[in-house]
Amino acid sequence: MSLQKTLAERLWNAQATGAPCRALTDTNPDLAIADAYAIQEFNLERRMNEGGLQGRKARLVGRKIGITSEAVQSWLNCSEPDFGGLLDDMAVGDGERADISRLLQPRVEGEIAFILKKCLMGPGITAAHVVAATECILPAIEIIDSRIIDWKFRLADTIADNASSGMFVLGTRPMLLNDADLRLMGMTLRKNGTVVSTGAGAACLGNPVNAVVWLANKLGEFGQQLGTGQVILSGALGPVSPVAAGDHVTVEIGRMGTISVGF
Repeated sequence: MSLQKTLAERLWNAQATGAPCRALTDTNPDLAIADAYAIQEFNLERRMNEGGLQGRKARLVGRKIGITSEAVQSWLNCSEPDFGGLLDDMAVGDGERADISRLLQPRVEGEIAFILKKCLMGPGITAAHVVAATECILPAIEIIDSRIIDWKFRLADTIADNASSGMFVLGTRPMLLNDADLRLMGMTLRKNGTVVSTGAGAACLGNPVNAVVWLANKLGEFGQQLGTGQVILSGALGPVSPVAAGDHVTVEIGRMGTISVGF
């Protein structure tokens, strides 16, 4: 078995057993970013071909962007975001309950989701291209998770771990991108009624549109594109908060409205 497949199996087993594993870079400190994305792709393909979180074969419905704040980039000693895949079995309806038994170390964050009406493929994608390709935007809650013990990892680890993905919640009231200045869009995240995180669009690479630009161009380096109808989670607008069974989380983003999820 190749090193990539061996490390992918470590993450797969952590998810399957519910027991976080050692960071991949603990045993392979020189793990390359290209290898980390290959490990991510291996496990995504496995979930789509063998079975995902719910046992059935999953379907790719979009992408998520991570490490979009200066604070997190400084923590991981990197100068750009990362990305992962969104599968249909990761989606939780607005106001519904997320099955916390399928999560290991969940945390939540408020984000803005882009729904595309046109394909985007780099290189050369600009903000104007993203605006023209966006059908609408929605408020979102990303439930991030880590297969790595205590969230103690390096950049290559979180990339391999599908950018520390878990589940996601989308709002149901779409807004046109041209109707909002995302830089100034404020976000408030409440857990059990108490405010635990605040932020704004400017915290996400200066503007969430910039995050989607980065993603389209980065995927182009792999010969991949963002497809019509795909969901793009553009990155956190404020600090994350851990959650446990029994918690109820709401996120309000500007004029986009409020969404919620229970655990």
